[in-house]
Amino acid sequence: MPVSASRPVEAPLDAVPPADARKSALLREGLRALGLVVLWYVFAQFALAQVLEVAPGRGAWVRDLSAHLLLGSVLFLMARSVLRFGVAMVVVFTAFTVGNAIKLAVLGGPVMPDDFVAARNLFMLLEGWQLWGSVAMLALPLGVLLWMFAWRTPRAWVALAGVLVAALGLQAQPAPVSGWLDARFGDWVWNQRGNYEMRGLPIHLVQETARNLARRGAAPQASEVEDALTLLGATQPSPFLKTAATRAGRGGRNVHMIVLESFWDPTALKSAGLSADPLDPAFRALWQAAGNARTLSPVFGGYTANAEFEALCGFPVQTDAVFFEGRLRRDVPCLPRHLGEAGYRSFASHPNAAPFWNRINAYRRVGFEQYWSDRDFVLDDMNREFLSDASLYRQVLERVGPQLDSAQPVFNYVLTYFGHLDYPLNEARPAVITANADSPMVQAYANTVYYKSRELMSFVGELRERDPEAIIVMFGDHLPSLGWNHGGYAESGLLAPNRSAFDDEMFRTLVATPLVVIDGERGPVRTGDLPIYALPALILELLGDERDSMLRFVARADDAVRVRPLPGVHFTVEGGKMKVCRAGELQPVCEASKAWVDAVAVLKRDLFSGDQHALAPRARVPAVMAVEYETEEVDTRAALEEAPVEVDNDV
Repeated sequence: MPVSASRPVEAPLDAVPPADARKSALLREGLRALGLVVLWYVFAQFALAQVLEVAPGRGAWVRDLSAHLLLGSVLFLMARSVLRFGVAMVVVFTAFTVGNAIKLAVLGGPVMPDDFVAARNLFMLLEGWQLWGSVAMLALPLGVLLWMFAWRTPRAWVALAGVLVAALGLQAQPAPVSGWLDARFGDWVWNQRGNYEMRGLPIHLVQETARNLARRGAAPQASEVEDALTLLGATQPSPFLKTAATRAGRGGRNVHMIVLESFWDPTALKSAGLSADPLDPAFRALWQAAGNARTLSPVFGGYTANAEFEALCGFPVQTDAVFFEGRLRRDVPCLPRHLGEAGYRSFASHPNAAPFWNRINAYRRVGFEQYWSDRDFVLDDMNREFLSDASLYRQVLERVGPQLDSAQPVFNYVLTYFGHLDYPLNEARPAVITANADSPMVQAYANTVYYKSRELMSFVGELRERDPEAIIVMFGDHLPSLGWNHGGYAESGLLAPNRSAFDDEMFRTLVATPLVVIDGERGPVRTGDLPIYALPALILELLGDERDSMLRFVARADDAVRVRPLPGVHFTVEGGKMKVCRAGELQPVCEASKAWVDAVAVLKRDLFSGDQHALAPRARVPAVMAVEYETEEVDTRAALEEAPVEVDNDV
């Protein structure tokens, strides 16, 4: 039958051309495919530089484009056609590049290997178009890769096998690969944004993946732990020790710890032109009575669980990863369990999805008896998807209130949810603070603080009336994100847009949030600036709890020098003065604090994912019968307990 018209057809790459033209045809198609990669790269980098001010440094353009061309070549060899290659390449490369740019702009750091493990938590936090957009960024790349793949072409399977062999080789020998990449492309440990800018995204991900794999190794030996304890001057406790206070009835005063989501003082943003002070005058007066003390958090803009870990377990976090996710693998006598051994009941309240940041397992491991999550609260006063602090506090008091006057003391731990980006309010909370027209994010945040501080003071006032001798600890978990590249902070000169330009004081500003500690009827305590990990030791001091405890391993009330470790950098505070020590910089003044950081890292690996030598009684300490606890784990416990011990060095 004659054909009157022809329609374009997609020429499959796996169609077999004449033998004498096969190589030249493949070469032409390959050049066309790589040309598409170049066009995409130029457009994507220009667009992100204009919109988010995120791009590799000029010195990295050639290596970054070369890495994209190499990845493009592998995809082309797997592709059924140039058309399918082009679609898949654009979707996959764009998803990674845009996701990385957003994280850089919001949190100041690029995508890291641990982010892929923690990605599932994102789905629990988002709703509506944000949720569907995040799902699409993960599902679409996988879908188009399957659609692109030339299933009947040997060349595609050979290319896929090459990728698998390379991945297995990296897993088998990560240390040599990491060392070679560091020597070739450099490593700016304390400035991961700088690493991305001098490497580009593909090289950065491969290099940091190799580093993560290389960190995994054997747990610390008993001799290493003993050396670390000696260096820190720590007294080794016996594990799970029950004290006489448990048998005597009431073991002490109640303790209330309130961790405030993204709570900070926005009046420091002088360029924002705020119309009024957002903080409740009652909180301002209480904070002033406490000497305007601040906690020094391990994180900025997110990763609340790391601030929680420090506040509950007394150890610092110094990596770009959530410690609750994979690094907390042993039952440990953190503050809830330590107080439980003295007869306390412990409650944790957080109206988010229960498994977010692995909290079900983490809270059980640190010793909480009861964990109330979103499914346990009446979601009756919502700021979009976030339960208001007022409703949370009211419902917590309904549960814990009857315990306050009982013979058994309580540890009441409350983590608020209201205050998350992008700071929504409901109709019952109209905006009352205005800011400059070019500071909408700052204005939204200021109004959030207006309501958070007032709802907090109402709760604290009721607590102090009903429980006058209680110890109350309240602090912000981290600073809020206020726009791309440190947004409002940069406009007011508090932070530089890029961490590589930070002066010393900016590192303290990056992590300092309000802290108020109330010692019963004695009122606010003037603590000065404290790393969050120092709070458990302070609470024991206020309680008069003199038991040996791992909570005093790295912080004691009489410490004159405080060390705040952060990823790749740490700073010390002594008498109000600070010194920043960046990894890779040889500074004799930093030798003592670096030795401290290294010793803490050894103990942390031993306690939370190792053999817990630090909890074993020394020869001069009588052996004590361990108390049995129910430690049924969700999903993965059996596998973790039975597997050989493998830890992350967390350095």
